[in-house]
Amino acid sequence: MSYAMTVRLSAGFAPTVDRVRAALKDQGFGVLTEIDLRATLREKLGVELAEYVILGACNPPLAHRAVRADPAIGLLLPCNVVVRAEGPDSTLVQALDPQVMVQVSDAPELRAVADEATARLCAALDALTD
Repeated sequence: MSYAMTVRLSAGFAPTVDRVRAALKDQGFGVLTEIDLRATLREKLGVELAEYVILGACNPPLAHRAVRADPAIGLLLPCNVVVRAEGPDSTLVQALDPQVMVQVSDAPELRAVADEATARLCAALDALTD
């Protein structure tokens, strides 16, 4: 099982990050955290990396249902979405596949949550390619 859902865009990094935020919002996700991996690695290790951010996206109703089904599932929340530059006019967007939750938990109620989260994240990624 692949753990990532991926789209590649012929667009610059900054506009893609803005489009990803909007697409997530349209699907009921808010961005709770943003990690600028490029800046962090530069500051902490003195290494250079292409532009790379990790957005911690959360759909509160889905998160609530997931945590009710399995309180430990918070270890896999929020849904991480990576945006990374692959050149001046190419950007990769990846989202963690929510089906991973179903693979690591025995809670049967998580199946419906993972299915809905997957559908919403897929819709967000599809909106980027329209």
